[in-house]
Amino acid sequence: MLTIYNTMSRSKEVFEPLVAGHVGMYVCGPTVYGEPHLGHARSAVTFDLAFRYLGSLGYRVRYVRNITDVGHLENDADEGEDKIARKARLERLEPMEIAQMYTRRYHDAMRALGVLPPSIEPTASGHIIEQIELVRRIVAAGYGYLSNGSVYFDVEKYARDHPYGRLSGRSTDEMNAGSRSLDGGGDKRSPHDFALWKRAAPGHIMRWPSPWSDGFPGWHAECSAMGAKYLGERFDIHGGGMDLVFPHHEAEIAQGVAACGHTSARYWMHNNMVTVGGQKMGKSLGNAITLEQIFAGAHPLLSRAYSPMTVRFFMLQAHYRSTLDFSDEALQAAGKGLERLMKAVETLDRIAPAPGAGPIDAGELETRLAAAMDDDLSSPLAIAALFDWVRVVNALHDGTTAISAPDLERLRATFRRWVFDILGLGVGTEAAGPDGANDRLAAVMAMVLELRAEAKADRNWALSDRIRDGLAAAGIKVKDRKDGISEWETE
Repeated sequence: MLTIYNTMSRSKEVFEPLVAGHVGMYVCGPTVYGEPHLGHARSAVTFDLAFRYLGSLGYRVRYVRNITDVGHLENDADEGEDKIARKARLERLEPMEIAQMYTRRYHDAMRALGVLPPSIEPTASGHIIEQIELVRRIVAAGYGYLSNGSVYFDVEKYARDHPYGRLSGRSTDEMNAGSRSLDGGGDKRSPHDFALWKRAAPGHIMRWPSPWSDGFPGWHAECSAMGAKYLGERFDIHGGGMDLVFPHHEAEIAQGVAACGHTSARYWMHNNMVTVGGQKMGKSLGNAITLEQIFAGAHPLLSRAYSPMTVRFFMLQAHYRSTLDFSDEALQAAGKGLERLMKAVETLDRIAPAPGAGPIDAGELETRLAAAMDDDLSSPLAIAALFDWVRVVNALHDGTTAISAPDLERLRATFRRWVFDILGLGVGTEAAGPDGANDRLAAVMAMVLELRAEAKADRNWALSDRIRDGLAAAGIKVKDRKDGISEWETE
């Protein structure tokens, strides 16, 4: 029985979809004005895991992940310079060129990480009409007001009629205490009101006509509008990073209740942040690191390049609701762990069944894996179960225990399904880079070991030892099995 930690209730709840056999899941995607980074990767891998596991349970999942290509403003989506327009000005490109360029880079990075594409990936710029209609409904319900061509959500009026702050645990009194005063007669009635539609200032490039002004939608409107369009006014799961709980997701809840009379999502899921030395990773702190830098090893914190699969495995080793502390040492450990796991998968294919062997219950592994993932998608417990059985695989390979043909096939199928299909680790080890270097190394090693086998067959021990010692000097260990087959691994 699958349980999910619901941020709204702050407890684990048994997952029950609105429609039997179907799941609607909306996840906030990236704002495309910069290189994809570890924060993007963590959210994407988290909800890719959810997508894969829900599908493995037999659900038909409609997974919607948006792209924010309109750009929102620097200060709480209400003030400052549009982020995409600012990047376009600096690089002397059209804003949509910036959005398209970084969308492509995001997609490239996600493919490398083994993240499946969502069912639907709408863009904010492609749904301006839907966002205008959402604002119309909120204004008609009395929770939006027009001020100098912009439309704002009246948080205080809403809070008098409905509970506000349920997701973040913040009350309006707390928000008032922490809010800055309005500067010189601003357009908002209250500092914590948020923009539904912003009138574009002269020279603002990204702008569209509306009943109120030529302008652009507020940041929070896009997810409410697109979620309702593709999943309906009520759907199952809404996800994103923990940094979106307030104000973004809190605003979404208020918009949904104001426009429709009820909340949109039944379960709210949030992955935790990535830290460096215990400090939140972020551009403003100067400790952000992009995926491209990790894949190339081009960052002062890194001693080498790391493969996308190592990065994915590194993330899966921590529960999605816990903080993930980034370090070069942690990536090194993840690479070794991934290599050990992938080697076990390869070894299973070389093991021969033994007639009359006693039973080995691969069903115990399946039970542990399912129990781990049913407990709020606990990928660390699932990985621990797999590693416990890596020892069994090694014992079978060494000949210290034996396995029957049916049990072996079941064990192989279990490893493949969980390692590849559910955890999404794909093909690759620490030696594998985004350019497929591991495949080329394997082909070269197959040829080298064939030449060494021929030398041994000709009793040319000097050449055989020379090949083995040369490989050892290059960090490749050769192991000769009793059956005459030679195996290799990187040290």
